[in-house]
Amino acid sequence: MHPTSLQGIIAYPVTPFLEGGVGIDETAFDKVLRALLATGPAAVAILGSAGESAYLRDDEWRLAVELGVRSIAGEVPLIVGIGELTTAAAVAKAQFAEKAGADRLMVIPISYWKLTESEIYRHFQAIAEATALPIMIYNNPATSGVDMSPALMVRMVREIDGIDLIKESSGDLHRMHAIHELSNGSIPFFNGANHLTLEALAAGATGWCTAAPNLLGEDPARLFSLMAGGKLEEARTLFYSLLPVLRFIVQGGLPTTVKAGLRLKGLEAGDPRLPLLPLEGEGLEELRRLLSAH
Repeated sequence: MHPTSLQGIIAYPVTPFLEGGVGIDETAFDKVLRALLATGPAAVAILGSAGESAYLRDDEWRLAVELGVRSIAGEVPLIVGIGELTTAAAVAKAQFAEKAGADRLMVIPISYWKLTESEIYRHFQAIAEATALPIMIYNNPATSGVDMSPALMVRMVREIDGIDLIKESSGDLHRMHAIHELSNGSIPFFNGANHLTLEALAAGATGWCTAAPNLLGEDPARLFSLMAGGKLEEARTLFYSLLPVLRFIVQGGLPTTVKAGLRLKGLEAGDPRLPLLPLEGEGLEELRRLLSAH
């Protein structure tokens, strides 16, 4: 597959729930998505980790896709995240997303039994064969229980038609170096670890997948532009001003911290879904302080 032209910030929204935690708040979701569009992203990716995709019922997941397509309305590419234990369920969601009007898929394999590389390969192959949408491989072993090696991901991009991007979120910069070296720089990869953004972009990352624009506005896109323009000193200064917030939202859990931050900024996105708890007490005050300082 020809390399994608997608580069820059891929912004990740939260999924707002109605009061009581049952059902998606459609009005709030639209506001969250419209606010993200104003931050200058290259694309918006719904139903990722920040979007609590693992906690949604199937009907809620489908509704979120339809709402995302309607709110983004082609202003930037809409990416839909898929993480399923079974290949059949992942294929069904991929086909639904394509029919609904999504532009791309981000697929993360989820494991109960430890998956072999052959099983992971077949999982991605089946999804790619079932849809015409391009696919980003998403490696995040901390949440999925599956750790894909750079060699396997590079092999899948090279051999499976329809797979063209890698999102590396293990937090290991050496993985990004390996992707670059194994592909001779021909396969675009995105950084998914907030704290590594400066180093990842310097190492050749095509962009940054992040929920940070929800709270930091246009600054993540500005950081990418500075790095792309070779303005390292300005980029470094900006990055270190953002780092306290970037660390906090990841360490506290994206759904919990981003929803709390949006509330502090006056955009109500509800609470995370149980068993996740809303941010309260000292944690909330720390986030308030960090956002105020920024």
